[in-house]
Amino acid sequence: MTTSPTVTTSPTLTRTLKLPSLVLFGLAYLTPLIVLGIFGIIAETTGGASPAAYLVAMVAMLFTAHSYGRMAVAYPVAGSAYTYVRRSIDPRVGFLVGWAILLDYLFLPMVIWLIGGSYLSAQFPGIPIGVWIVGFILITTVLNILGIKVADKANYVLMAFQLLVIVFFVALSIGNVVSTQGAGGLASTQPFFNDTSSFATISAGAAIAAYSFLGFDAVTTLTEETINPRKNMPRAIMLIALIGGGIFVVVSYVTQLVHPGGVFEDSASAASAIALQIGGQLFGAVFLAGLVAAQFASGLAAQASASRLMYAMGRDSVLPKAVFGKLSAKFHTPILNLVITGIVGLIAIFLDVATSTSFINFGAFTAFTLVNVSVVFHYVRRRRAGEQLNAVSYVVVPAVGAIICAYLLSQLDSNAITLGVSWLVLGIVVLAVITRGFRAAPPEMTSTEKATVEAAA
Repeated sequence: MTTSPTVTTSPTLTRTLKLPSLVLFGLAYLTPLIVLGIFGIIAETTGGASPAAYLVAMVAMLFTAHSYGRMAVAYPVAGSAYTYVRRSIDPRVGFLVGWAILLDYLFLPMVIWLIGGSYLSAQFPGIPIGVWIVGFILITTVLNILGIKVADKANYVLMAFQLLVIVFFVALSIGNVVSTQGAGGLASTQPFFNDTSSFATISAGAAIAAYSFLGFDAVTTLTEETINPRKNMPRAIMLIALIGGGIFVVVSYVTQLVHPGGVFEDSASAASAIALQIGGQLFGAVFLAGLVAAQFASGLAAQASASRLMYAMGRDSVLPKAVFGKLSAKFHTPILNLVITGIVGLIAIFLDVATSTSFINFGAFTAFTLVNVSVVFHYVRRRRAGEQLNAVSYVVVPAVGAIICAYLLSQLDSNAITLGVSWLVLGIVVLAVITRGFRAAPPEMTSTEKATVEAAA
């Protein structure tokens, strides 16, 4: 009697996500309330034309979202900028994109903690901002070490609360404008362009405003769990960028109507003062609580994501495995990576919000630019293979997106550009070492982005 050999199969991801779930995930990842968190910074930079900056940033993101959609159709697997560039252009260029993304994840918690600390410091001026930042870092790090993460349902509850605060903020802003300026005050071109704004200031503001869009591409890492991903993923990416951008433009517009211009007593916490102006002490307290809660939850997820990213890179020997590729035997979390992220977060004590967001946007714009370029490379490769693709969709649109993103990259703070270029140079050195002088292919980091999303979910 013979028995059939037992066939073992590896577990695979289950396709359960439909378009609404994808869009909701992407919007929750965006943290819509952030538009008010950095409103003062954008208004100050643009000279009181914050909605114009968000409009420019949204256009750039829509072009880039189109490119992400094309790549999601071409490579319907879990991945994002790193995967698309690696497969379309070159594994080494893909590695450097992954390296640039690491800069985003490493500094993102720092910016989140800094924004939260700025608002609490403005509310309680007797307590130095450093105390709030250290408090955020300690609490968040301890929770992440214990293995706490933001679950999907918590994301949805947070999303609903944020939208509720935003709706009340917009409604109260409209009421304030009508009561002080009349109904005609609601229609104005001043928030888009005025005597104190210019194309240069709006571009600089758009370079910072792009921070609000970070994460719109994270939904691509759920491709292998999406029903009909070739159809639903491109739609989801475009809808997330469009809906998120629409929220940012509308909210910044009505807020700019309430407070014309870009002069504030404290630009880092300007929206809190505006909330008090339009809704009194009660709404001011609700707004502050909502913003701090959103920042705390975002920081928790961002630190977890950064630590998982470093762990995955350490496990794959992209970073030293002995340092970054270890998990705690007791808590099953990358404790050392969490501590490193917390230490980096302490830099926030010495930075302002505008400079710190520029640090993050360097990596984002680098990745966005190369994703657009990767679509063109994909077009050329498929044409050589005899496949006919639409030239407008695969060449013209991504080329425009790449130019816009590259231009906004050039508009970042000079310190951010210096740091970003230095980081890329370090990445080239690391790449040279792990590829033995560029002779071997770099290690693949396919698991990296999946681990990142699981940590942030």
